[in-house]
Formats: sequence, structure tokens, C-alpha cells
Amino acid sequence: MNYKVNIKRIHDKAKMPLQANPGDAGMDLYSIETVEIPAGEARLIKTGIKIELPKGTEAQIRPRSGLALKHSITVLNSPGTIDEGYRGEIGVILINHGKESFIVEQSMRIAQMVIQTVPKVQLIEVDELSETERGTAGFGSSGTK
Repeated sequence: MNYKVNIKRIHDKAKMPLQANPGDAGMDLYSIETVEIPAGEARLIKTGIKIELPKGTEAQIRPRSGLALKHSITVLNSPGTIDEGYRGEIGVILINHGKESFIVEQSMRIAQMVIQTVPKVQLIEVDELSETERGTAGFGSSGTK
């Protein structure tokens, strides 16, 4: 299904999100500012864009694998969620897990935005849940192999 997403640039240095290759799930988001992120700290990076999402969708903000691998930079609240009713500027919270400061440069690709459909969910309170083979086994229950 094709969706139309309205984008408004609110800064003269803002770049439109871009799918680098046909069929890519993520669209690159770009910084409009130069910001230093000291080792172990996080900063909100502005993109200079606002979006209008179609009904029944959300935008997820995800890390870029190259920044994570090469510089230990990732999206702190990954994935960040932009709800369909939000009309403010998209900001990306980046954290530096590295040992040295990292400079986010203006026009740098800082994250990916993926548009997803959101199902309508009806929550039903019950007294009991059905049994499964896994049951209540949680963290690490599937083994280490």
C-alpha cells in the first residue's frame, strides 16, 4: 500500500528524508546543526522538518548501523515513535556510547525513519490467560546456544 506523507521544512538547512535505494524501509534523517556529543552523553539533534502522517500510521526513528558500528552512536529511545497526531519538529535523541566525543555535523545522516501501520487494538481484561509451552519463562529462557 502506498501512503502519502506531508513534509514541511521549517529551517532553510533542512533536507527531505531520503530512501537511499529503491525498496529501502528506512528514510535517512539529517541534522540541521553541528552538535558535539561527549562520550557517555546524549543530545537532542534537530532535523528542521515536521511531518503529517496518514491515519493509522506511525513513524519509527531508528539508529543508522554505520554510526553505531563505526562511532558507537545510536538512538537513545530506539525506536522512537512519532504518533500520527504529532505536528512538531522531528528531533532525534542520539547517545554516544564511545570513549571520545563525537561531532554531529550539519547535513549528516543521523537516523532512519520508517513508516509503519498501527493496528486498532481492543484490550480485554480477563481472569485467566491460555496456557502455552513457554508459560512464564522470560529473559534468557530460550538458552544461550
